[in-house]
Amino acid sequence: MKRQAYTLIILAGAALLTGCSTTSGMPVPGSGSYYEKPTPAKEQKFHETMVKVAQSTQMDPNYNRMRLETPEQKEWFKNLMYRLWDRQITRNQFIAEGTAKYPNHKYEFRYIANAYQRY
Repeated sequence: MKRQAYTLIILAGAALLTGCSTTSGMPVPGSGSYYEKPTPAKEQKFHETMVKVAQSTQMDPNYNRMRLETPEQKEWFKNLMYRLWDRQITRNQFIAEGTAKYPNHKYEFRYIANAYQRY
Protein backbone atom coordinates (compact mmCIF):
# COMPACT_ATOMS: atom_id res chain seq x y z
CA MET A 1 0.00 0.00 0.00
CA LYS A 2 2.78 2.44 0.95
CA ARG A 3 4.71 1.56 -2.18
CA GLN A 4 1.66 2.26 -4.36
CA ALA A 5 1.21 5.61 -2.63
CA TYR A 6 4.84 6.48 -3.34
CA THR A 7 4.42 5.58 -7.01
CA LEU A 8 1.40 7.83 -7.15
CA ILE A 9 3.40 10.66 -5.60
CA ILE A 10 6.11 10.22 -8.22
CA LEU A 11 3.53 10.20 -10.99
CA ALA A 12 1.82 13.26 -9.50
CA GLY A 13 5.19 14.97 -9.51
CA ALA A 14 5.48 14.20 -13.21
CA ALA A 15 2.08 15.76 -13.79
CA LEU A 16 3.22 18.85 -11.92
CA LEU A 17 6.22 19.01 -14.21
CA THR A 18 4.00 19.91 -17.14
CA GLY A 19 1.97 22.61 -15.45
CA CYS A 20 4.02 24.09 -12.65
CA SER A 21 7.58 24.14 -13.89
CA THR A 22 9.88 26.90 -12.85
CA THR A 23 11.02 29.06 -15.73
CA SER A 24 14.48 28.63 -17.18
CA GLY A 25 17.28 30.07 -15.09
CA MET A 26 15.05 30.83 -12.11
CA PRO A 27 16.05 29.83 -8.58
CA VAL A 28 14.44 26.71 -7.18
CA PRO A 29 12.54 27.79 -4.06
CA GLY A 30 14.36 26.83 -0.89
CA SER A 31 17.43 25.40 -2.59
CA GLY A 32 19.49 28.39 -3.67
CA SER A 33 20.07 26.54 -6.95
CA TYR A 34 19.01 27.22 -10.50
CA TYR A 35 16.59 25.13 -12.45
CA GLU A 36 16.53 24.88 -16.21
CA LYS A 37 13.02 24.16 -17.42
CA PRO A 38 12.76 20.93 -19.45
CA THR A 39 11.91 20.86 -23.12
CA PRO A 40 8.90 18.70 -24.04
CA ALA A 41 11.23 15.93 -25.28
CA LYS A 42 13.26 15.98 -22.05
CA GLU A 43 10.09 16.10 -20.01
CA GLN A 44 8.84 12.88 -21.63
CA LYS A 45 12.16 11.07 -21.14
CA PHE A 46 12.37 12.25 -17.51
CA HIS A 47 8.84 11.03 -16.84
CA GLU A 48 9.65 7.59 -18.28
CA THR A 49 12.79 7.32 -16.16
CA MET A 50 11.01 8.62 -13.06
CA VAL A 51 8.36 5.89 -13.40
CA LYS A 52 11.08 3.21 -13.64
CA VAL A 53 12.80 4.57 -10.53
CA ALA A 54 9.49 4.70 -8.63
CA GLN A 55 8.69 1.12 -9.60
CA SER A 56 12.13 -0.06 -8.53
CA THR A 57 11.56 1.30 -5.00
CA GLN A 58 8.76 -1.22 -4.59
CA MET A 59 11.30 -4.03 -4.81
CA ASP A 60 13.47 -2.69 -1.98
CA PRO A 61 12.23 -3.61 1.50
CA ASN A 62 14.57 -1.02 3.08
CA TYR A 63 13.12 1.90 1.13
CA ASN A 64 10.80 4.08 3.21
CA ARG A 65 8.55 6.61 1.52
CA MET A 66 9.13 10.27 2.30
CA ARG A 67 6.20 12.32 3.44
CA LEU A 68 5.45 14.68 0.57
CA GLU A 69 2.06 16.02 1.53
CA THR A 70 1.92 19.57 0.22
CA PRO A 71 2.12 20.76 -3.38
CA GLU A 72 5.28 22.67 -2.44
CA GLN A 73 6.96 19.54 -1.06
CA LYS A 74 6.01 17.55 -4.16
CA GLU A 75 7.25 20.31 -6.47
CA TRP A 76 10.54 20.55 -4.53
CA PHE A 77 11.09 16.79 -4.78
CA LYS A 78 10.18 16.67 -8.47
CA ASN A 79 12.55 19.56 -9.24
CA LEU A 80 15.33 17.94 -7.24
CA MET A 81 14.91 14.67 -9.14
CA TYR A 82 14.77 16.45 -12.49
CA ARG A 83 17.94 18.42 -11.74
CA LEU A 84 19.72 15.14 -10.92
CA TRP A 85 18.40 13.41 -14.04
CA ASP A 86 19.33 16.37 -16.25
CA ARG A 87 22.80 16.60 -14.65
CA GLN A 88 22.15 20.09 -13.36
CA ILE A 89 23.45 18.75 -10.03
CA THR A 90 25.68 15.85 -9.04
CA ARG A 91 24.66 12.76 -7.07
CA ASN A 92 26.34 14.22 -3.99
CA GLN A 93 24.50 17.53 -4.37
CA PHE A 94 21.22 15.64 -4.78
CA ILE A 95 21.84 13.62 -1.62
CA ALA A 96 23.00 16.69 0.32
CA GLU A 97 19.98 18.80 -0.67
CA GLY A 98 17.60 15.94 -0.01
CA THR A 99 18.97 15.02 3.40
CA ALA A 100 19.12 18.68 4.41
CA LYS A 101 15.33 18.72 4.14
CA TYR A 102 14.67 15.07 5.09
CA PRO A 103 17.60 14.00 7.31
CA ASN A 104 16.08 10.62 8.17
CA HIS A 105 15.95 9.56 4.51
CA LYS A 106 19.61 9.37 3.51
CA TYR A 107 19.15 5.78 2.33
CA GLU A 108 16.24 6.82 0.09
CA PHE A 109 18.13 9.71 -1.50
CA ARG A 110 21.11 7.46 -2.15
CA TYR A 111 18.81 4.82 -3.58
CA ILE A 112 17.19 7.31 -5.96
CA ALA A 113 20.56 8.73 -7.02
CA ASN A 114 21.83 5.24 -7.81
CA ALA A 115 18.60 4.27 -9.57
CA TYR A 116 18.83 7.27 -11.92
CA GLN A 117 22.29 6.08 -12.95
CA ARG A 118 20.84 2.69 -13.93
CA TYR A 119 18.11 4.06 -16.21
